[in-house]
Amino acid sequence: MTGTGRGWERGCVQVYTGGGKGKTTAALGLALRAAGAGLRVFFCQFLKGRPTSEIAAMERFKDLVTVRRFGACRFVRGQPSAEDLDAARQGLEAAREALTSGRHDVVILDETCSTVRWGLLTKGDLLSLVDAKPRAVELVFTGRDAPQELVDRADLVTEMREVKHYYRQGVAARVGIEE
Repeated sequence: MTGTGRGWERGCVQVYTGGGKGKTTAALGLALRAAGAGLRVFFCQFLKGRPTSEIAAMERFKDLVTVRRFGACRFVRGQPSAEDLDAARQGLEAAREALTSGRHDVVILDETCSTVRWGLLTKGDLLSLVDAKPRAVELVFTGRDAPQELVDRADLVTEMREVKHYYRQGVAARVGIEE
């Protein structure tokens, strides 16, 4: 059984949300720590499809970390396209399968809160994953605007708040730092 003998009997539900930078970075740090402890991680990214350094880094741990991405190489703006909706649905099904398969100790669903914000998934979709979570699996959601119902059900909620950001001074995303 996943989690057994690894320091916990009960996996928790974590949420990293807010308007500040660092939600995905925090989730990646958790994935790295879990892999370092020999735990099996499923890292599922929604809304992101461009090549990034973080995904390249996770590939180095492919014996313990499975990465799946369900997004286009562009931002969702306005009404989501049929392609965006289809990718989100595929990601939801992959997440549910990973969560219930017994093959993963930690399941990280990056940008799932944002999928609700953009109308790709519903609050109910996210809550159904919480309901499906086996006792010993750690489940992590990230993204801006976490639904209050998810916050209420979570065991840990961290809100990233922007105090100051260099983007506002014209600094573009940099390889190895933001992408």
